[in-house]
Amino acid sequence: MKYQIGQTVTGVVTGIQPYGAFISLDETHQGLIHISETHYGFVRDIHDYLKVGQSVKAKILDIDEYSQKISLSLRCLEEDQEDVPVVNARDVHKRYWTNYHVHTGFQPIAGAMDGWLAEARQRFLK
Repeated sequence: MKYQIGQTVTGVVTGIQPYGAFISLDETHQGLIHISETHYGFVRDIHDYLKVGQSVKAKILDIDEYSQKISLSLRCLEEDQEDVPVVNARDVHKRYWTNYHVHTGFQPIAGAMDGWLAEARQRFLK
């Protein structure tokens, strides 16, 4: 069978790993449903949604042309998404690890480099 992105397919769960579930589509094609594509929202354990031997209907997200790996999604077929928390953009704050008002570039690293090299030579050439 020729598969296409966006197509809805039916397959059987053949294996489950912590990162996702393997789905047999036919005798020669297998797909993967990543844990993030099993359900809207956070999925702690994929076993809560899928079992080995279970027949599932999924949507094809991607087909790698080189390896012929097929990425599948159950989440795309879900209709009721009311339980998904909505994040308000005003509630999200950017976190900066440095002071973004100071523009020193790589000068602090360049100034400290000689000391770091001397310390490394001293430690490793004993």
